[in-house]
Amino acid sequence: MAKIRPRICLCAASALALMLTAAPAAAWEPIKPVEIVVAAGAGGASDQMARMMQAAIQKNQLMKQPMVVSLKGGASGAEALMYMKSGAGDPNKVLIAYSLIYMLPLSAKIPFNWRELTPVSVVALDQFVLWDNTTLPYKNVKEFVDAAKAANPPFKMGGTGSKREDHVLTVFIEKRTGAKFAYLPYTSGGEAATQLVGNHTASNVNNPSENLEV
Repeated sequence: MAKIRPRICLCAASALALMLTAAPAAAWEPIKPVEIVVAAGAGGASDQMARMMQAAIQKNQLMKQPMVVSLKGGASGAEALMYMKSGAGDPNKVLIAYSLIYMLPLSAKIPFNWRELTPVSVVALDQFVLWDNTTLPYKNVKEFVDAAKAANPPFKMGGTGSKREDHVLTVFIEKRTGAKFAYLPYTSGGEAATQLVGNHTASNVNNPSENLEV
């Protein structure tokens, strides 16, 4: 049971797009530290990606200015979106983005439109996978779903934020199978993975990189 989501690196500044169309890309260089904004807490896939980019750029000396990672996962990621909106015109702020950028404004009614961001590059594709703890007796999806249907109280499903991809996938599983889950939002995929390893939740729909790190 897997879904694919792209993670896109976006910049809030339309000035960057104008600069790149006016001159060759190699002509522009940051004049101050570049900030990679992550719309989640520590340990999730977006945080891992940001730090991988940071390490690769620094190791290969791809730019003179340092690159810093800012975790802004408050309000299920709305903090990051509004922070990017406030930085319009600043080409030194980059967001690790995914379907959050259009789903969250619709569900949370925040004054943000993904078209305010300038796409830079698609850098990865992540799969969503349904996981449970290896100490549980369920060896396939059918066994897990049958147990979830019979569970009282409902199984706890951990995820990253409320009304985010993990939450949507949980509802999707409920509608497709008839099972009901108690969805518990955490600040990151890393925290959701830790809760699953500790048997505080019965399952999650994390990316492999998030669960395998724990």
